[in-house]
Amino acid sequence: MPLAEIPLCVWRTRSQGFTFRGQSIRYWTAGHGEPLLLLHGFPTASWDWHYLWAPLTQRFRVVACDMLGFGDSAKPPDHDYSLLEQADLQQALLAHLKIDQPVHLLAHDYGGSVAQELLARHHEQRLEIASCVFLNSGLFPESCRMLLIQKLLLSRVGWLVGRSFGRDDLVRNVSQVYGPCTHPSESALDDLWSLIVANRGARILHKLIHFMPERFAQRERWGGALRQGGVRLRFINGVVDPLSGAHMLQRYREEVPDPDTVALQGIGHYPHTEAPVQVLRHYLAFREQPLTYIPQKVAWS
Repeated sequence: MPLAEIPLCVWRTRSQGFTFRGQSIRYWTAGHGEPLLLLHGFPTASWDWHYLWAPLTQRFRVVACDMLGFGDSAKPPDHDYSLLEQADLQQALLAHLKIDQPVHLLAHDYGGSVAQELLARHHEQRLEIASCVFLNSGLFPESCRMLLIQKLLLSRVGWLVGRSFGRDDLVRNVSQVYGPCTHPSESALDDLWSLIVANRGARILHKLIHFMPERFAQRERWGGALRQGGVRLRFINGVVDPLSGAHMLQRYREEVPDPDTVALQGIGHYPHTEAPVQVLRHYLAFREQPLTYIPQKVAWS
């Protein structure tokens, strides 16, 4: 049975706000139980999780925000955007919600890198992560592949490329990363575009894209966080994704001890919107396994 969609217009009415370092951040929270933090990808927003939102909130206390520079959150034009700061934002949001118990992570793409930093902080006893599940993410940057638009945004003329980026460009690039039978509808594409251009977001795409070299700069720290153990991990991967599909899954299996992986055949870069029923099934099966992490005393910062 397909999962019910939450229309973007409804999703937006359910958002709440808080201030992070002087910037307005929109966030969503619902449900009860163990906290589950959802981390979205580039260049989209937390609405990516809308198919999974209701079934997850029936089991967990679910939290998600549009990260700084994304969706309906602030997009300051002169800001130096950083994955490390986005991890700070997630910790600030948890503190704002007075969540001080171990947190479970479900992360996609850009959010996967934020999750890696949070795992590194867990190993430094700066917060406590109970488990982490990745959807298609650039976990090992040397295995990442890039679209032409991403290379152009990283170039000297990236600012101009971002300003000229339009809905047709979004459609052209999205068509390259979805599975052959799972392309989004025109209505969904309209909604994705509205999230990108909210608060004049196209003008900062060339700044947000610098997460790609940042991944290389943090490669040892973030790869080490995956190899260190102590936190239960799973990688659910849409294998036909040209960015971080089967090749990233293979690299994960080579790098991570005793890897727990799921390969979704025919699915591309966005498993949670292309195959939400499968993702939900595999996620809940993961959560039903006995927890093996050892609680630790944490110094929050």
